[in-house]
Amino acid sequence: MKGSIFVFIGIMWILMIIGGGIVVTLLGPIVVTGYGELNQMISSGIKAIIAVILVIVWIIVLSKMNKWIFHKEIKA
Repeated sequence: MKGSIFVFIGIMWILMIIGGGIVVTLLGPIVVTGYGELNQMISSGIKAIIAVILVIVWIIVLSKMNKWIFHKEIKA
């Protein structure tokens, strides 16, 4: 059982690092132009929506991994 918890925590950290890298490299350079004073607000809104979607995806992945790891332990 202890090994499964460490695997889950390791996967959680890997997903956080990957998510941080995606946010910095892909979302950081997004710039919207052509809307005057709303440029900054629109680009921030796009970045926020994408970041929230990533968080939801990461939670779903971790939830499925959690169920898979601990159901495997219960059956053993």
